[in-house]
Amino acid sequence: MSSFDKQQLTRRALLGRGAQGLGTIALASLASPSLLNAAPTSGVLTGSTVAQKAKRIIWLTMAGGPSQFETFDYKPKLAELNGKPMPESMTKGQQLAQLQGQKLFCLGPMFPFKNFGQCQTEISSLFPHIGSVADNICVVRSMTTDAINHDPAHMFMNTGSQIAGRPSMGSWVTYGLGSESADLPGFVVLVSTGPGRSPQPIAARQWSSGFLPSRHQGVQLRSKGDPVLYLSNPPGVRRDQQRADITAIETLNRNHNELVNDPEIATRISQYEMAFQMQMSVPDLMDLSHEDAATIQMYGCQPGDGSFASNCLAARRLAERGVRFIQLYHRDWDHHSLLREELPLRAGEVDQACAALINDLKQRGMFEDTLIVWTGEFGRTPMSQSNKGAVGRDHHNQSMSMWLAGAGIKPGITFGATDELGYAAVENRCTVHDLHATMLNQLGIRHDAFSVKFQGLDAKLTGVEKARVIDEILI
Repeated sequence: MSSFDKQQLTRRALLGRGAQGLGTIALASLASPSLLNAAPTSGVLTGSTVAQKAKRIIWLTMAGGPSQFETFDYKPKLAELNGKPMPESMTKGQQLAQLQGQKLFCLGPMFPFKNFGQCQTEISSLFPHIGSVADNICVVRSMTTDAINHDPAHMFMNTGSQIAGRPSMGSWVTYGLGSESADLPGFVVLVSTGPGRSPQPIAARQWSSGFLPSRHQGVQLRSKGDPVLYLSNPPGVRRDQQRADITAIETLNRNHNELVNDPEIATRISQYEMAFQMQMSVPDLMDLSHEDAATIQMYGCQPGDGSFASNCLAARRLAERGVRFIQLYHRDWDHHSLLREELPLRAGEVDQACAALINDLKQRGMFEDTLIVWTGEFGRTPMSQSNKGAVGRDHHNQSMSMWLAGAGIKPGITFGATDELGYAAVENRCTVHDLHATMLNQLGIRHDAFSVKFQGLDAKLTGVEKARVIDEILI
């Protein structure tokens, strides 16, 4: 184009030519969708590392949102005002879930709290086993989140965004650090549900790799039956035959990759090989009958029962084998009603196993480099919610409780506080992005320098909002 043409380029011509360019990109993306993937990055941690305290993370997700008032945040003033109107000054103009526009009444803690350990941490009497390891954990009472409904709250807790399509925590971690296991995925997910009600669903997008290469996606292992569907060879297929097929497929894929340089082809190659290795490693991993009777009794499980306790024991076995990120979901904590009746059941399903996991890791010398996180996706309201007389609590995002342990976390402390009725975090308020920043910090990664180019932006697990490492809870 001449200088004269450049000067005479009209707005209509500019938009027309720009549209042609976008059409070309769109056509190319249809032919090869990988063109719009995140830009591949080599040495993603160059210049972004700090001292590493954790080699791995075990993330214990109480799916549904456990009530902090019956777990880790006792409020005597709330007990005093039980059944009385909630002060309007606290709730006026605030976002609520199912209680919006209703008359609000205080609901006091339904179960007594006790002081546990030398640290004298107040913990609900429903959790005596977690109380027995109180001197090893850090309780955070001032966590908050942006989301107030289950699915976006899970997305936010897992990915730092309420919008689906972002990489999950485990995917970010394995992308940055890889895995120490040659025959297991770096990111493994286990799901359990107690008997009884119909809990909120858990979707595979919670452990998606998003725009990162798909080999970093979480792999769900089933805790009952075959750990991975279709992993076993069909009748008549020998292992040496399968090895030959995989080698031939790998050769074809490598030849094609030399032409197109597609990161998803590299993923395909590695996943074929990983599946082949998992045929041998996974059945042995999930066979808990190899554990001694004392260990089985400590966790309070039966091999193959599919319980949260079995999954905690499997998590320890995964950690021993070099898996980098292990996420356990235990469902059915969504107590809009029947809180008094149902919460003791959920507590009983997880309490002993959580303490056993800590003690087991300690006796194996792994507690010091394993970061354990226990949390839901949001908290619960200090106001009551009634469904045909069955009392519960609504979703709440301005206050929630959680705990962390191991890998450089200060043991035996509580951090942060909510107001006297537990409505909002008022002291040392923490965000999900702060939690993610702290998690990455313990893994040796600077959160503000750990990014991937996606759609022209530097995408991060901790997002674009200001996030900080919660240094006060670190040794």
